[in-house]
Amino acid sequence: MSFGFTRVAAAVPEVKVAECGFNREQIEKLIKMAAESNVQVIVFPELSLTGYTCGDLFLQEMLVKSAEDELGKLLNFTCNLPILSVIGMPVRANNQLFNCAVAIQSGRILAAVPKTYIPNYSEYYEKRWFASSLNAVSGSVTLCNQEIPFGADILLKSGELCIGMEICEDLWVPIPPSCYQSMAGANVILNLSASNEIIGKCDYRKSLVAQQSGRCVAGYIYSSAGVGESTTDVVFAGHAIISENGAILAESERFERAEQLIITEIDLSRLAADRRKNTSFMGNENIKSFRVQTFDLIDVNDLALHRKTDQNPFVPASEVDRGRRSGEIFAIQAEGLAKRLSHTRLSNVVLGISGGLDSTLALLVCTKTFDLLNLDRKGIIAVTMPGFGTTGRTYNNALSLMQSLGVSIREIDIKPSCIQHFKDIGHDETLHDITYENTQARERTQILMDIANQVNGLVIGTGDLSELALGWATYNGDHMSMYGVNSGVPKTLVRYLVKWVSENVSNPKTAEILNDILLTPVSPELLPSDENGEIAQKTEDTVGPYELHDFFLYYMVRFGFEPAKIFFLAQNAYKDKYDNEIILKWLKVFYRRFFSQQFKRSCLPDGPKVGTINLSPRGDWRMPSDASFKIWMDELNLLTF
Repeated sequence: MSFGFTRVAAAVPEVKVAECGFNREQIEKLIKMAAESNVQVIVFPELSLTGYTCGDLFLQEMLVKSAEDELGKLLNFTCNLPILSVIGMPVRANNQLFNCAVAIQSGRILAAVPKTYIPNYSEYYEKRWFASSLNAVSGSVTLCNQEIPFGADILLKSGELCIGMEICEDLWVPIPPSCYQSMAGANVILNLSASNEIIGKCDYRKSLVAQQSGRCVAGYIYSSAGVGESTTDVVFAGHAIISENGAILAESERFERAEQLIITEIDLSRLAADRRKNTSFMGNENIKSFRVQTFDLIDVNDLALHRKTDQNPFVPASEVDRGRRSGEIFAIQAEGLAKRLSHTRLSNVVLGISGGLDSTLALLVCTKTFDLLNLDRKGIIAVTMPGFGTTGRTYNNALSLMQSLGVSIREIDIKPSCIQHFKDIGHDETLHDITYENTQARERTQILMDIANQVNGLVIGTGDLSELALGWATYNGDHMSMYGVNSGVPKTLVRYLVKWVSENVSNPKTAEILNDILLTPVSPELLPSDENGEIAQKTEDTVGPYELHDFFLYYMVRFGFEPAKIFFLAQNAYKDKYDNEIILKWLKVFYRRFFSQQFKRSCLPDGPKVGTINLSPRGDWRMPSDASFKIWMDELNLLTF
């Protein structure tokens, strides 16, 4: 699949214990279903060809031979199916029996990887039947008249895809084989499992899979035995999970009596981006050596993703996560400011309040900080500075919010000083150009800086991460402060943080004001209002929807994706909201502004990092102010749809 995606599946077939013919038919059925959905890699449970719960029947020649015979039939079935299928079965080698993952494609056996850690406790007595990969004598084995690589030191590779395999218990040990496999280059791990159900084990297993995928910075495809296994002592539920770098992408329903097939895509380029930033994945002399078996991955022309692409990648998807994350982000912002105030031994801060989202969040952070430090909120000097574009709605919300929070209030009308400045520099005040706008922004910043001198305080910046990315700030105007509490928070997240405060604040009046601010259009209010006194200058009309720009920012900075892939992802995420022309238009605006406005980010004030992306020139983002964006725009200009 294009753009670094590999389509994968975890399958849970119906199974009859020790009836290999029936099990092979069910495996074929799921392979066919997966192939019809353009799946490139499919994984089945542990010992799926025989059933996991055969017990001492594994010592019967008839069962092992039947499994080999049915594998032969399975090879014939897949002769014209280039999908890579990995099934579980017992394999004989050097007078020992091994519990193996057998990889097959187009009638060919690519490799057999034996289980390394063999349990011998409670309901699992596998050591009674199976040897560990550590006991293997030979590095190859003959299976279905094919001489194939055999051992736990095998990786399968096709282009950028590199696959490692482990089996059930291998994941539960202190250092799973997949740790070494990922260090050696594997970016997708397959786990063929048979994990029974007891109370609480499902959640632990799910967490274990997610954590291992995160630890290995890899995709992890896990398929566990289903309800057809013997229930003599334990019950299996058919738990299948596909995870990528700590995130669960797809999960089966447990206790389903019919077969299950979960399908999604692993983003190899996303994994590669994270590995490039993680020096642990550079050379390491302690890495075990692996044999690499190459194969040809089938091409997929179908670009419709099964995995969900969130429209707001900075915002947690679930309500529970949003609440928890909002509290955590708010605490990071407040603790950052608290440290700065403690270090400077200051008890006053100064900030401008416009009645918009950004200054509202900054003010809320200041009040939390002062409460943490047991400082009087009157030390927060909140200044509203109405200008030529200030509307009654934002003005009244600013005043009401300051009053409800119990901070010190100052009101300074900047219009007279701006008019005088126009006269001083010879600018026609009826000409509403960039000079007209920036004069107001710089006048406000000058006022805040001077008040800070008066009260021996810090000027708190209110601008957010999205504005920094787009350069939507007046240089040495709202661009400048003494500590920027919102500098790590993108616009889409600012809205959720303010909403979270409105839902948790004890003062109903404050909540009411915050809710109205949330409904107010985003605007710098630097141009006069319309004939009805409403906001005429709406930021998103000029630079585009912030949700799109935050989406572009996330994938461009977080993963370094090329414009074509970002466009592709945006198409998938916003297919029901924006057409392709609109997405491409604003993507071009994003790249042009991101590159041309770097000079503003090269001299940013301090501010706390709250997420994986930050544009501080001292840490996360170091970019020359005069870098060319030609190659990015060239690709954008070639895009068609």
